Amino acid sequence: MVLLEPAGAPSLSTAAGGVGDAAAVVQLSRLRWAVLLLFSSYSLCNAFQWIQYGSISNVFVRFYDVSAFAIDWLSMSYMLIYIPLLFPVAWLLDKRGLRFIALAASALNAMGAWVKLGSLKPHLFPVTVLGQVICGLAQVFILGMPSRIASVWFGSHEVSTACSIAVFGNQLGIAVGFLVPPVLIPNVEDVENLAYHISIMFFMTAGVASALFILVIIVFKEKPPNPPSQAQALIQSRPAAEYSYVQSILRLLRNANFLLLMVTYGLNVGCFYALSTLLNRMVILHYPGEEVNAGRIGLTIILSGMVGALISGIWLDKTKTYKQTTLVVYIMSLVGMIVYTFTLSLGHLWVVFVTAGFLGFFMTGYLPLGFEFAVELTYPESEGTSSGLLNVSAQHSLRLISEDNRPIWKMNRQKCCQKPTLIP
Repeated sequence: MVLLEPAGAPSLSTAAGGVGDAAAVVQLSRLRWAVLLLFSSYSLCNAFQWIQYGSISNVFVRFYDVSAFAIDWLSMSYMLIYIPLLFPVAWLLDKRGLRFIALAASALNAMGAWVKLGSLKPHLFPVTVLGQVICGLAQVFILGMPSRIASVWFGSHEVSTACSIAVFGNQLGIAVGFLVPPVLIPNVEDVENLAYHISIMFFMTAGVASALFILVIIVFKEKPPNPPSQAQALIQSRPAAEYSYVQSILRLLRNANFLLLMVTYGLNVGCFYALSTLLNRMVILHYPGEEVNAGRIGLTIILSGMVGALISGIWLDKTKTYKQTTLVVYIMSLVGMIVYTFTLSLGHLWVVFVTAGFLGFFMTGYLPLGFEFAVELTYPESEGTSSGLLNVSAQHSLRLISEDNRPIWKMNRQKCCQKPTLIP
């Protein structure tokens, strides 16, 4: 199957030429960069809370005395929550706007972080599950925002770059989540000492999340005083009565090109989410005692992906070659995944770092590119709805991948903190 270029309706990148009668004055706001930075920051904090358990899963398995699969579900709960709540939140985004969604996301993110502070005893695992579920709710209000913020606040020549930067926050949060927990929480035997180190991480996270919530209240605005592009001026001038949320979803699901993108995006990003969730266990399986390096490998994947995302954003702003770039990224992601799979067990960590960096450059770097391609294929439909459907596809792919691999990656609980045992 081959993705086709959008046909019929004009794309977002070409709409400016056909809206000469727009009455609104097109002008860029200097506040746009502050809004983008603030969104990226609370997205970073939320993504950190997603992976903070998975990056040192063996430590939390021993602390809470639960199975490794239970710890993995702390990460997968984000995906499970996202799927049924996508459409209600996308509807709120269209009806209540960016500021309401930003306030809800940052408030839930801070609330979940504070709830986790009540789980610093081994028997309080249900409390940490509750905190993670609240953070998962916050994520539903975050993932569909990058392309909407980029289109509402940024000019047509910078929307792809802005979308890439918005996605950067989430990716950087995952990178910090791989790097910081192994450093803050050593794999010590004493449970009280372990609880102390965990409390440091939880307190830091709660403080940062609360500060970001306050900044969102003060700084984050619904939209700039003037539209940043002619395409946005056309959308803002459209009467609200003309827009039907249900009809918008139906039109998207009848768009064959968008459906192809949704399936392929879901497979690509779902593999990345699964790799992130299981990375600690995969590395420790072949390199026992290398928790810190497992986190560094995850950091390498994310940082190389951020470079790839930035390069692809600048490239797309200049060339608008969405289809060609997408095909190259998919092919290179496949090559990277094959090479990573067959070199993981060679016994050389430096090889794993190199192959993980190559894989991350393409696989992780594709996240913002997919959002922008979806906007091009579906203009003038809502960016939040198209982005949300892409994310649902990715979350569903992760759930299927994780369930299929449960028998393969199941660990012996008595040896989970040393060398894991494969059970057929």
